[in-house]
Amino acid sequence: MAKKSTASRVTVHLECTECRASGVPGVSRYSIKKNKKKNPKRLELSKYCKFERKHTVHKEIR
Repeated sequence: MAKKSTASRVTVHLECTECRASGVPGVSRYSIKKNKKKNPKRLELSKYCKFERKHTVHKEIR
């Protein structure tokens, strides 16, 4: 059996919006893979920020 091609999957980075706006040193970042054919727009997910110690909105950066 041949392996499926993963050309439609791409690694993206999510960054905490509250850390970036506050100016506090350290920014929470996550690396995830997304299917760019199904989700062509930028992602916004609620993830845990260890600097803010709560769940915040993380947006995709490029």
